[in-house]
Amino acid sequence: MTIGEIVDAVQGEVMCGEDRMFEVVEYAFASDLMSDVLTIKMDNFLLVTGLANVQSIRTAEMSDVRYIIFVRGKAVTDEMIDLADENGMVVIRTDYSMFKTSGILYSAGLKPVY
Repeated sequence: MTIGEIVDAVQGEVMCGEDRMFEVVEYAFASDLMSDVLTIKMDNFLLVTGLANVQSIRTAEMSDVRYIIFVRGKAVTDEMIDLADENGMVVIRTDYSMFKTSGILYSAGLKPVY
């Protein structure tokens, strides 16, 4: 799926990385535990999380995550956007729950990391 298709599917709002809507991602991982994110040994996956803070962006940076969706309508701060932008990430926010977001993306063809 392209990032643009993902944004449309979850009725998301792009917070940064608007110029990268054509990029393709095949896998997604949903977690609020950043320690679990650090265990993923895969590139080019979408992180779906409700943990909306600077630490989640730092964890994504360490794990080479380029795409993040913040669920449950979580606020994305300017500090988070600036850090994500510096690291070339796409940040999306949706009002949907993690369960609904994951279900929509799975039904649309994204594969689970495991």
